[in-house]
Amino acid sequence: MNFEIMSVPNRMTTLSEVLEKLRLAKLDNEFRMTDEGFKATASNQVFKPDELTITKVYRFEGFSDPADNSALYIIEAANGLKGYALDSYGMYSDYSSDAFDSFIRKIPVNEKANGEH
Repeated sequence: MNFEIMSVPNRMTTLSEVLEKLRLAKLDNEFRMTDEGFKATASNQVFKPDELTITKVYRFEGFSDPADNSALYIIEAANGLKGYALDSYGMYSDYSSDAFDSFIRKIPVNEKANGEH
């Protein structure tokens, strides 16, 4: 008999694993939504959507808890500052208004190849 060995698929990457990789790569500057725009925690600079580019998007979906649904956006500012914005999505969003969703939709997306940020 001839048995075919099935390869084990790559295991899923968790949000905490991606955040740790960002920290090690010095890309752990968080962009937080404020009334003025996205504020970078590392520099306290505030950016408008046209000053930012999304270079990668990660989506995480919880298997048993809908509260685990989140999106992580890797962002680069026009001045070269790189970091991320994180939001739970759906009814568990981190933001009470639609300001974050509206703002993030205005940022151009230019996803880079794996490993580049």
